[in-house]
Parts: sequence; structure tokens; C-alpha cells
Amino acid sequence: LLRISGVEAEGCGVVVKGSAPITEEAIATPPSAETKAAEDDDDDDVDLFGEETEEEKKAAEERAATVKAASKKKESGKSSVLLDVKPWDDETDMKKLEEAVRSVEMEGLLWGASKLVPVGYGIKKLTIMLTIIDDLVSVDTLIEERLTTEPINEYVQSCD
Repeated sequence: LLRISGVEAEGCGVVVKGSAPITEEAIATPPSAETKAAEDDDDDDVDLFGEETEEEKKAAEERAATVKAASKKKESGKSSVLLDVKPWDDETDMKKLEEAVRSVEMEGLLWGASKLVPVGYGIKKLTIMLTIIDDLVSVDTLIEERLTTEPINEYVQSCD
């Protein structure tokens, strides 16, 4: 190990017990001048100052164009929502309630199937499926600004 690191003198005072005997073949010799010259030539390929070559600039531009094209094609996410619409009381006309809810139209909002689910004491709630495009429609905004305002709030008490 000493010879590999460039020390040419013999090592002394270190004893390693339980190791295999050292043979002449196992002793490493320092690299010769010819191999050092060959290694120096390989260093020419490394640019320490980070200057880009023409090929690297073109590759970077192509990657940027690919990322930009991919981001344009990216479609915003869609969500399926199950909305529970609760009426004021058991005398609320559920058909009119459903018509009022379905009358809400927004870009990115698609109403789906619905059913009436008994809650208790003769009261039923409307459970309706809707699909929204996340970038265009917020469920909170839909409930607060559309479903619980005039004239729909005549039928709708609350939504979950």
C-alpha cells in the first residue's frame, strides 16, 4: 500500500498477524511515466469550468421543447364526487329538488345518476353523482355559491 501511495522506502514496525504471507507478485508498484501520460490525456475530455459544447446546447434545447410540449398536452385531473343533498323537511318535493340541483350548469361539471336515500322520520336525501374537471370547478364553490343560494335553497337545506 505504501508503494501505491508513492512511498519508496520499506515499511517497518507494523505487524499484521493472521494474514497471508506477502509475495513479490502481490506487491504493487507505482505507475510508470507512460501510464501517467496516458491518464493525463484522458483529462482533456473533462471541462472543469462547465462550458457547454454545441451538442450539449442542442440537447438541452430539445429537452426543453419536449417538456414544454408535454406540459401543453397535459390534461387537468377529473374527480368523481358523490354529493348528498338534504331537503328542509319531509314535505319537500324531491323531484323539484333534483331538477333544481341539475339546473346548475358550469363548464367542467357533468351530472350523473341519482337516487333517493332514506334518512329517518320519512325524510329522504338526494344522493347524486357528478364529475368535475379539477381546474375548472371546485366542490366547495359549487355548494356555497350555487346550491345553497336563491332560488335553489328553497328546496336544499345543506349539501355534503
